[in-house]
Amino acid sequence: MNQIRTVLQRMFGLVKHHVGTDQFGNKYYYVPEQKSWTGQTIRSKRMIEAVNRKEIEYEVGNIPSEWEAWIRGRREDPPTKEEILHNEEYRKMIKINANEVQQKEEIRREKEYEEGLVARQIRTQIKGHASATYFGTDKLSSEPTSTANTFQPGGWLPPENSNMKK
Repeated sequence: MNQIRTVLQRMFGLVKHHVGTDQFGNKYYYVPEQKSWTGQTIRSKRMIEAVNRKEIEYEVGNIPSEWEAWIRGRREDPPTKEEILHNEEYRKMIKINANEVQQKEEIRREKEYEEGLVARQIRTQIKGHASATYFGTDKLSSEPTSTANTFQPGGWLPPENSNMKK
């Protein structure tokens, strides 16, 4: 068996063992330490064959955290389907519990506002920065302005009486 593997390895390259597939269709492989056809030792590694092969299509969550931990070597054995399903259910329960706690907190806070125990937060709308020369104005000036060591270029808008065809 070892001789066949060695012959196949020399003919076709690295030998990889399929370890598992996640619910998204990503396939995971383990490549044991091997010798190349030139005699070099190739370290063992863990690989993923992603369903979305383009980096643009990759999003956070496309690889389950259990498989990512296995790929990065933070866990020795690959995860089982049962383990992944159990962890997904656990995460759902955590989200539900967090939402319940948040709703209770909002009700408690609203009750404190009504009883006058806590003042409501004042929401202000700030336009620009106080150090800017146009602070508090709705429009930018078309003329440049300067104060001390600062310079604010003027804004430009096309003239209203444009001769452009529509």
